[in-house]
Amino acid sequence: MPASEDLSRSRIARLIAEGRVSRGGLPLTDPSARVAEGEVIVIEIAEAAETATQAEAIPLDVVWEDAALIVVNKPAGMVVHPAPGSAAGTLVNALLHHCGASLSGVGGERRPGIVHRIDKDTSGLIVAAKPDRAHHALARQFEKHTAERRYLAICHGVPSEADPRLHGVKGVSFEPGGVVRIATGLARHPTDRQRQAVSLTGGRHAVTRLRVLETFGIPPAAALIECRLETGRTHQIRAHLAHAGHGLIGDPVYGGRRRLSARAVGEAAAAAAAAFPRQALHAATLGFDHPATGERLRFEAPLPPDMAGLVALMRGTGAPQAR
Repeated sequence: MPASEDLSRSRIARLIAEGRVSRGGLPLTDPSARVAEGEVIVIEIAEAAETATQAEAIPLDVVWEDAALIVVNKPAGMVVHPAPGSAAGTLVNALLHHCGASLSGVGGERRPGIVHRIDKDTSGLIVAAKPDRAHHALARQFEKHTAERRYLAICHGVPSEADPRLHGVKGVSFEPGGVVRIATGLARHPTDRQRQAVSLTGGRHAVTRLRVLETFGIPPAAALIECRLETGRTHQIRAHLAHAGHGLIGDPVYGGRRRLSARAVGEAAAAAAAAFPRQALHAATLGFDHPATGERLRFEAPLPPDMAGLVALMRGTGAPQAR
């Protein structure tokens, strides 16, 4: 294929299966058929088909948009992709309505190309491509780990080198600048399909680096941390923090029953943390090279009101936030 078309192997295989690839006027049906020098292969690429997913007029916080891509600050509670039980109200539904005819087709369908995901109850920045070419170019950056992803989180305890317990946790090491590195395998939990399980002998390689930005309480009982992803596995930050003994506040899957001490952070902050309705995790920074121009783009999204309110309470300067 001409490099300018930038079609994936799976897309070409689908075109062969659909009878849209021919040699000498005859359709090719075998994706592994050998070709000889001088043969002419004709590939017919049809107009992008309309997707079965319905477009919905859902308001979006658009941070950047051009002909190639769109960056959105996703609210907590919004699912990214339609799935059983979440067929409507997703980010894809909203993007289909917002982008409309500017979607030129990803994988043969007129739909946005999502190259990375964030959990339903994680807020923050996510990028989607409009044409196939931009989709593949962005996907390569995420696969090669050249895209920047920085998260802000509020966790139980203080995950730092000063914690002697952390020195005995397998997969945890320490780097200059107060950075804690967590490197393990991650695999589907053997009995709970909704969870990821840390593995030290198998699973998909996952690396998270974190650094404490601020501590709360006397003695310190919680911390605002930044997490940088070297890999992007499902539930990676949540599973790694739980493995290190510093689960996220509000995390219903990995946080356990841990509660902040009212003596350490005050009654109001402890109550707000106990009632926090989601994992306190926000995709705050997203950086990548523009797929068309090569320009380095970097976007930041401030803490959403619920996390900012919890931080203010734990600093002793805030009031309970209406939810």
